[in-house]
Amino acid sequence: MALGKYSRVDGRKSSSCCSTVTIVVFVALCLVGVWMMTSSSVVPITSDVASQENKSEMKTQPSEINGENNNDAGNGGNSNNMVDESSRTDENKSKQFEDNPGDLTDDATKADTSLNSNQEDKNSKPEETKPEETKPEETKPEETKPEETEKTTDERQEEKPEEKSEDEKKDNGEDKTDDGKEMKQDGSKNELEKEVEKKGDGVVQTEGKDSEAGDQENKSDDNEKKSDEASGYTKDGQIEEKGEEKKDLDSQQGSGEKKDQSSGEVYPSGAQSELLNETQTQNGAFPTQAAESKSEKEVQKSTGSQNAYNWKLCNTTAGTDYIPCLDNLEAMKNLGSTKHYEHRERHCPDKPPTCLVPLPEGYQRSVEWPTSREKIWYHNVPHTKLAEVKGHQNWVKVSGEYLTFPGGGTQFKHGALHYIDFIQQSVPDIAWGKHSHVVLDVGCGVASFGGFLFERDTLTMSLAPKDEHEAQVQFALERGIPAISAVMGTKRLPYPARVFDSVHCARCRVPWHIEGGKLLLELNRLLRPGGLFVWSATPVYQKLDEDVEIWEAMKKLTKAMCWEVVSITKDTINRVGIATYRKPTSNECYEQRSQNDPPLCEDSDDPNAAWNVPLQACIHKLPADSSERGSQWPEQWPARLEKAPYWLLSSQVGVYGKPAPEDFAADYKHWKNVVNKSYLNGLGIKWSTVRNAMDMRAVYGGAH
Repeated sequence: MALGKYSRVDGRKSSSCCSTVTIVVFVALCLVGVWMMTSSSVVPITSDVASQENKSEMKTQPSEINGENNNDAGNGGNSNNMVDESSRTDENKSKQFEDNPGDLTDDATKADTSLNSNQEDKNSKPEETKPEETKPEETKPEETKPEETEKTTDERQEEKPEEKSEDEKKDNGEDKTDDGKEMKQDGSKNELEKEVEKKGDGVVQTEGKDSEAGDQENKSDDNEKKSDEASGYTKDGQIEEKGEEKKDLDSQQGSGEKKDQSSGEVYPSGAQSELLNETQTQNGAFPTQAAESKSEKEVQKSTGSQNAYNWKLCNTTAGTDYIPCLDNLEAMKNLGSTKHYEHRERHCPDKPPTCLVPLPEGYQRSVEWPTSREKIWYHNVPHTKLAEVKGHQNWVKVSGEYLTFPGGGTQFKHGALHYIDFIQQSVPDIAWGKHSHVVLDVGCGVASFGGFLFERDTLTMSLAPKDEHEAQVQFALERGIPAISAVMGTKRLPYPARVFDSVHCARCRVPWHIEGGKLLLELNRLLRPGGLFVWSATPVYQKLDEDVEIWEAMKKLTKAMCWEVVSITKDTINRVGIATYRKPTSNECYEQRSQNDPPLCEDSDDPNAAWNVPLQACIHKLPADSSERGSQWPEQWPARLEKAPYWLLSSQVGVYGKPAPEDFAADYKHWKNVVNKSYLNGLGIKWSTVRNAMDMRAVYGGAH
């Protein structure tokens, strides 16, 4: 019994002792656990990280924290050394990172396993660390434990002066992370590897830090610039436009390089880029566009460019119809005579006006083609005199706020189309749109003849003076019909020789027969060999004394010029007569004339010279060489558009530097591609409503 009693007492004592030991061990384990948690959450900071603590917006990925924790766990017994070293090397530290492995992704956790297996090899080959890219987020204060934020006075006093100087040298935001990019698995792995490489068995590697400080600083600067440009944020968190500016600059540089290669052409293809380098070779009397552009640039450089100019409206008696070269009153006052319509010719001022011609009151956007052929806004060309004088001939009429054009003319009151078809019936060889594609209409009036020739696939240049009939050419251009203000006076028309298939004159009031036929000889210069002159005027069909006299003079003159009378017919509907003449195709007739009247022009007289050249009463000989332009009739339309002219020889250098025929073919192919792929579909223009366009750099005319 006694034995049993003592056994019970001993059992109580043993149980009490075990409880005490258990509590002590538990408390000890808790303290050790807290101590290990504190030591494992401390991140050794190098000089690079020390510079980051000066920035309040520094953000760190959870993957970096997890990598350090796993690294500490892998080192095992070396944790004590880490605590000792971390107390010596944690400089300029403002906050600690929270140990929260729960934030890590599965991919980042998997990456730790491979890192731990290769840790020893990595520690033997340390590399410089680079700022890692972190996901942009709003700057929030980190939640830290008291143990993580406490710092002893001894630790703060152990900061090295040289490391402080390095921090001062580093620019603000030197190691700023690159905003705007997500951290992927590879990024987390690289960051963990670099952190492991900086630590050898838990000890931060600080050897050679001073020697590598400069390199790290330069790399940090470069990375900071890239970060700022990519993220669009300044060091203070403000939005910058550096990224956009850089893109704009790059695009401008790219377009500049493209312009250098393509000379400013739109959409050049690789094989056709050489077309865009126009040579400066001058052929004959005419400089190339490149040569003229170069001269103009040199003039601009010598005179200097104005920084600003305040444009003013032109204050002239011509008002909204002001044309500087035709309304130069000062030049007109100094003319010795107006007998040959000198006052209707061009007299451009020495100093070009720098004012804007005002719009007519009530001006509206022009009526679109083809409606514009029949009517235009009255306020756009507010002239009614022609409607009053020529209204009965169906030139133009006033109809409310419109000016309407019934399609008539002095010689075709019942419509231009009937008149056009009657001409072809009389002269089948004229073949509108095929044999005759380029026509000059002299004394065009309101240009209804040219406007309706479009329906016969014929391009007409309408010509009329600025005279008492007011705005004939303005009417034509407003309607969408090509026209030019000019007069048959004392100077050549602004066209080279032998370029028109046919010339038309319907009651054009031009005295062809006077002064040795000077004016008719100008038409002879413009017509191709074999070209037709269609003359519809009262001398053809009326028997008044004046008309008979003019008719006889024309018969004599045309015979002396070797023109052949093709037909003389009378239109019973319009009650007018039409005479058609053909220009010779060789010099044989000229050489067989009994009298040299009109005389042949001198060999030094260039028939292609056109600008401001006085008229001469002489006949230009036709080209004797079959390879010279004008010696043969061109291909019928539209074949002539695609096929290189016979007078472009392979021995000649084209505008773009190739042999002339190849140059022509390449230019046509290039512009066909550009027009089809960009002009027709890429400019947002409804071309069916556009009739009139001016090509400022036609070259071979491929854009047409």
